[in-house]
Amino acid sequence: MSRTYRNPVLNADWSDPDVIRVGADFYLTASTFTKVPGLPILHSRDLVNWTIIGHAFTSGYDDVRPGCGVWAPSLRHHDGRFWIFYGDPDVGICVVSAVDPRGPWTAPHVVKPGLGLIDPCPLWDDDGQAYLVHGWARSRAGVNNRLTLHRMAPDARKVLDGGTLIIDGDLLPGYRTLEGPKLYKRDGTYWIFAPAGGVEQGWQSVFRAASIFGPYEDRIVLRQGGTDVNGPHQGGWVDTPSGGHWFMHFQDRGPYGRVVHLQPMEWNGGWPVMGTDGEPVPGGPVPVEGGGPGAPATSDDFAGPRLGLQWSWQANPDPAWWELRDGRLRLACVPGPDDLGQRPSVLGQRLPGDPCTVTTSLTLDGEGRAGLAVIGTTSAWAGLERTRGGTVLVCGDMEPVPVEHGSPVTVGARVGDGAIVTWLADTGAGPREIGAPFQATQGRWVGAVLGLFAAGSGTGQAIFDAFTVDIER
Repeated sequence: MSRTYRNPVLNADWSDPDVIRVGADFYLTASTFTKVPGLPILHSRDLVNWTIIGHAFTSGYDDVRPGCGVWAPSLRHHDGRFWIFYGDPDVGICVVSAVDPRGPWTAPHVVKPGLGLIDPCPLWDDDGQAYLVHGWARSRAGVNNRLTLHRMAPDARKVLDGGTLIIDGDLLPGYRTLEGPKLYKRDGTYWIFAPAGGVEQGWQSVFRAASIFGPYEDRIVLRQGGTDVNGPHQGGWVDTPSGGHWFMHFQDRGPYGRVVHLQPMEWNGGWPVMGTDGEPVPGGPVPVEGGGPGAPATSDDFAGPRLGLQWSWQANPDPAWWELRDGRLRLACVPGPDDLGQRPSVLGQRLPGDPCTVTTSLTLDGEGRAGLAVIGTTSAWAGLERTRGGTVLVCGDMEPVPVEHGSPVTVGARVGDGAIVTWLADTGAGPREIGAPFQATQGRWVGAVLGLFAAGSGTGQAIFDAFTVDIER
């Protein structure tokens, strides 16, 4: 009996996914904005079960800049190397590359500088000429809803011309926010897969032309229709070794971020048909048999020599912030903004899209405060605080509860339907609910984050035992 899958296949914030196949292996990357490390590399053998194998972006901004940084990458394999092109709307179009997708990756190189240049995608043509298509961010460039094509040096060091406007969404009835182009060539025809209509209510369009410079004709190939999958769009087309065709795209789920769906795709009358007659499917047969189970890591016992690949900081980390020792994570209680969303030293990971319970054991050594947080546009946390008066368990507006200094306290969060967070704690008498429920919220272009933090003057430290995420499926 064939295995089946259900959507979303990546039920967390894997924003703006792009996917390729190299031999029998599939690789995927996603937007990470100002998280460090960023540009995660995921691997699969069946397009359904994915694991994180590394990151292509290891250094970013020193301060937190919500909504900035790494936007909408394109992943390609060419000339024996893996390439990722991405837009930083405040810098320009950048590229990194590697022989091994696990790294090391080259430092980012600016292919085209400028404000508002986003969503780039390359194509190396059959004659050796290279091209680069990209979109525009109105917030920086003053324009959007259009796609520009450049000739590019084959080594991806620079663009070779000023660019040609190849698709103007303002001239297409009903189009708005045309962006996220992915450029392909199939049987001599050039194809641009591009979403429009915005992340919450948009759709997926496809454009085709006999010449890469156009003229292009368009067709909407995926929309919500009668399903509950809002705004299905922006992703990548990939084939399987047996000749099947699939499309991976995101759905914006608010505090859960942009989760990833997998759609079957067929070619009919010279156009791709996605899902069921252009509407998303809830699931179906797994594309490739024998891929084996797998999922991006969430829990971490802190026993390894380095942090799990699921973790990231909100800006460039200082090595003095943290240490792994004796199977525990130690975070220094360092100064920083009270707003956890603006604090670079928060260690975070994606909020699961399924209901889950998250727990960790915390000991506070010295003065400061530390705990488990859920961070978006608004944030909340549960944990310990120590002043000269002693150590207390705190959570929002609840009355602080004294605890014995140096004793571990288990803190946790149960995240239910609708991303409602119920805080938990165990000071030795068994787990109980504490504080008031919290509605998790999305951040700037991202879902909510599960975070660990420690704050203070720098004299104290927080010691975390294993971080456990139990997901209900």
